[in-house]
Amino acid sequence: MPEETQARASAADAPTAPQATSGAATSGPSSRAGGRPGGGARGKFFRRKKVCKFCTEKIDAIPYRDVRLLQGFVAEHGKIVPRRLTGVCTTHQRRLTRAIKQARNIALLPFATRH
Repeated sequence: MPEETQARASAADAPTAPQATSGAATSGPSSRAGGRPGGGARGKFFRRKKVCKFCTEKIDAIPYRDVRLLQGFVAEHGKIVPRRLTGVCTTHQRRLTRAIKQARNIALLPFATRH
């Protein structure tokens, strides 16, 4: 009996011959560049649901004077980053947009960067 288990274990540990891969073998729908939005095969990549930073920290009022906070939501060229990228909820995105616009009007934030 112990000899049978040793034979099974050695057969499982034996290296297998490398299989030749060709371009036709990987032409499935998951390997296409224009396939799924996440790219790659199913189940390999899980995008975590974004949570509103202001809701988790229980911040109701977004101050327009807090430039350091607002700069995190403004792109390099001066555009306000959309909520689908930042993960901010709808109500806080509206308040954030209003605060960024107020900060721009009193010259705390630039409207656009120089090229």
